[in-house]
Amino acid sequence: MDEIYIGLADSGERQVLRLDKANRHGMIAGATGTGKTVTLQVMAEQFSQAGVPVFVADVKGDLSGICMAGSDSFAHANALKQRAKDLGIEPYDYRDNPAVFWDLFGQKGHPIRTTVSEMGPLLLSRLLGLNETQEGVLAICFKWADDNGLLLLDFEDLHKVLLTCAQNASALTTSYGNISKASVGTIQRQLLAFESQGTDRFFGEPAFEINDFLRCDEAGKGLINVLAAEQLMQNPKLYSTFLLWLMSELFEALPEAGDLAKPKLVFFFDEAHLLFDDAPEALFDKVEQVVRLIRSKGVGVYFISQNPIDIPEKIAGQLGNRVQHALRAYTPRDQRAIKAMAETFRINPKLDVEAAITELKVGEALVSMLDADGAPGVVQRTLVAPPRSRLGPVSDKERAIVQSISPYGGKYEMAVNRDSAAEVLARKAADAVAATKVVEEQGVEAQRAQPRRSPSLWERAGKAAFGAAAASAGTIIASKITGRRSSASPMASAASAAAGAIGTQLGGSAVGRFVRGIVGNLLR
Repeated sequence: MDEIYIGLADSGERQVLRLDKANRHGMIAGATGTGKTVTLQVMAEQFSQAGVPVFVADVKGDLSGICMAGSDSFAHANALKQRAKDLGIEPYDYRDNPAVFWDLFGQKGHPIRTTVSEMGPLLLSRLLGLNETQEGVLAICFKWADDNGLLLLDFEDLHKVLLTCAQNASALTTSYGNISKASVGTIQRQLLAFESQGTDRFFGEPAFEINDFLRCDEAGKGLINVLAAEQLMQNPKLYSTFLLWLMSELFEALPEAGDLAKPKLVFFFDEAHLLFDDAPEALFDKVEQVVRLIRSKGVGVYFISQNPIDIPEKIAGQLGNRVQHALRAYTPRDQRAIKAMAETFRINPKLDVEAAITELKVGEALVSMLDADGAPGVVQRTLVAPPRSRLGPVSDKERAIVQSISPYGGKYEMAVNRDSAAEVLARKAADAVAATKVVEEQGVEAQRAQPRRSPSLWERAGKAAFGAAAASAGTIIASKITGRRSSASPMASAASAAAGAIGTQLGGSAVGRFVRGIVGNLLR
């Protein structure tokens, strides 16, 4: 099997997606209800049969049926069988597909987690909706944590690092830049708002291993990884940031592969416009770079969107395989989209593309795929092939059965909380207090052992200077230990000098440095 059958053109020509060109990316576009989801399902199940793993986000809940064979008892059975007959598909039999269900919230599939460190400041800034200044402060805090080998596993770790950097802002300014306490406060508020929605569960361990998306079953069929995204879509920024993080993880983790006989993975990005909504220029440039370069890693990315002009030109220009379902010319924007889409296809002198886009019926599409030389094929009006798996969702019982035979059962379900930034910073502050207490007690004992005499001028000046320095730093140390402001106690004042190193480097030297990838994600 070296091709994916899309459908039959009016000209009688079979429209196929060549597997050796499937890593050149693509797009499935069209108005609501025109058949995009069915086209996606047809492609995904054929990729699986060809031994290519697939990732797809189930944003409406109706793609989960891809794991079950179709049946004559379902409402659409007669229409599917008729479509197969019209296309000359013989025999048309029903098939199931090997699938694994995933869910960021752990309710309808295996939970997917990453650590704050692994996501990085650029993607986290987009997730939290930070402005440029706040993003800069967050980047400084990440850099300081990276330089000191501090792992940020969850939001508790990030809270502690933000607090420590804010308290030591003046000491860090020379090496890292200005840290505005107002910006830190805004970031903290955004984190709290995020936590109140329960979406902070995405951050923690065990962290997801991207290679788990690249498996086939015992029969050599590619696993179809279905992300339950109905609840996730209630937070569009989390959805789009999560999928961008997945793409960047694939890009960083996979070695260069060039053009393969078939892709290592096909990644379907539904509701693709969310990726580009309000994206800052810096992030957009990174997305464009990842899409352009991930082809050489053997990954094909397919964007699904209602309107093709939602995909920026720099991205759309890299999408060689295209399936365009019907668009409706209800508004001036719709009319511009139709005109723009018509101009992007390779001209077919026998087809008025601009008119055809508005006339397409459900299950029909304008199709242009790359040929053997990598050139776009002439656009053809095409009847899309019917899927062989179930149209519609699985029941809770069926989902549970599929999960019970998942190869990842028990791997991600139980969250763990190992030593990370919050625990390290707390121990360092406590050690500083204990060490200074010992020094203070030894000083008192030594003073008692000396004969009484009047202190010299230099001794009085030194003691006064030490007292002033300790008093000024006392509040910082106390707040490091308690996590809140407090009045400087004698112990905190004494400890401030010894623990001041926390604000620059832990233990006097960096523990280890982390390396980050193209979108700021941590390289493992």
